[in-house]
Amino acid sequence: MKKIVNVAVTSLLTISLFAAGTPGALAGTNYSAPYGKEKHVQYPVLKKAKKPEEAGFSSKKLQQIDGMIQEEVEEGFPGAVLLIIKDGKVVKNTAYGYAKKYDNLTLLRHPQKMKPDTMFDLASNTKMYSVNFALQQLVSKGKIDINQTVQHYIPEFKDQEADLIKGKDKLRVIDILHHSAGFPADPQYHNPSVAKDLYSQDRHTTLKMISKTPLEYEPGTKNIYSDVDYMLLGYIIEKVTGERLDQYVDKHIYKPLGLKHTYFNPLEHGFKPKDFAATELMGNTRDGVISFPNIRTYTLQGEVHDEKAFYAMNGISGHAGLFSNTEDLAVLLQVMLNNGGYGKVKVFDQKVIDQFTAPSELNPTYGLGWRRNGNESMEWMFGPYASENVVGHTGWTGTVTVIDREKNLGIVLLTNKKHSPLIDPLINPNKSEGDVFNTGQYGSVVTAVYEALLENQK
Repeated sequence: MKKIVNVAVTSLLTISLFAAGTPGALAGTNYSAPYGKEKHVQYPVLKKAKKPEEAGFSSKKLQQIDGMIQEEVEEGFPGAVLLIIKDGKVVKNTAYGYAKKYDNLTLLRHPQKMKPDTMFDLASNTKMYSVNFALQQLVSKGKIDINQTVQHYIPEFKDQEADLIKGKDKLRVIDILHHSAGFPADPQYHNPSVAKDLYSQDRHTTLKMISKTPLEYEPGTKNIYSDVDYMLLGYIIEKVTGERLDQYVDKHIYKPLGLKHTYFNPLEHGFKPKDFAATELMGNTRDGVISFPNIRTYTLQGEVHDEKAFYAMNGISGHAGLFSNTEDLAVLLQVMLNNGGYGKVKVFDQKVIDQFTAPSELNPTYGLGWRRNGNESMEWMFGPYASENVVGHTGWTGTVTVIDREKNLGIVLLTNKKHSPLIDPLINPNKSEGDVFNTGQYGSVVTAVYEALLENQK
């Protein structure tokens, strides 16, 4: 295959987004302002670093990262955008490769270039930037108690007589956040051959099916990462607030922060397919080997890839469905590094962030939803330099978030690694060519960012 070369593009983020406000103190300040806008409180607002050294980075080392990713683009990796923020400054926001290379399995003669403002399907990073942000806010306001039972918020959530494993009646919100609730990893509500009696391609019906989903193991005995956990958490948010998940986060988090590119179902909000990084080549067919009712067969661009989110939840779910770009994610990262706010907007309390990022007693790599660099098993994602308190998350489509509050550092790598042919759909329908590149495995890029810090070169 002919190599396609695209020079990395670096862009200043929009002036309106990163305009300097009153700098205030950086992370570590514990504000106690009321939620929403408050006249006399100013959290740090991001500014563009004039040069990387101003924020403690080596320009030469950052250029080496550009070279590393660009080399993989030339070897066939589709594309990426890398964001680095530190000490309240945007150090890097660079695009590589292509937002769309294929139409179905056909390589485009004129592929669409990736841009710094390209929007991405965040996949499971939706769990953090929608549900966790909403829960951290609602817990801060005293509207949700994570030690309360799920049944308190959703009365119909209860053990059924036929359930082989009981435990729903006593299941707490914190158990779901720890991914120790007992749910299967993926019941595939959208696929009747897998879901059986739980089959649904209607959001209202699916919410009922979540409560009926049988437990697979006794709650609290182990950690099984499950999408059902966050589908249920999203439902709890809706029951408590009386607002649909997308409406709640837009009204109470994204709009107050001035975000303009963070949406569920973004094509319904004035965006066009060309504004997005494309994902799977042949819809949800995995290059033609999977089928179920109403399955999409066209290259996905601006529609959520995740099957449960798209078919069973009308594009709005707690586990997947959110789209964003690095401009907006920079602000959300800074909210975490600021211990809960941005500019004049307070989103949640520092003590709640501390609570949500603390290690689970059962498994130190789990916080409340957040994944932690709790032991060597997470080095593939966080690399060898991050401390055990660094948190983040990944998304199946090729996205990773890293938040290092001790170093006041945030990293987001957005890729469209799944926008590539499968290696062998009959052997593994989930492994694409993009998965085998270092950029698509995250850890090498995160490690290189830490190595670019001047303090690590002494």
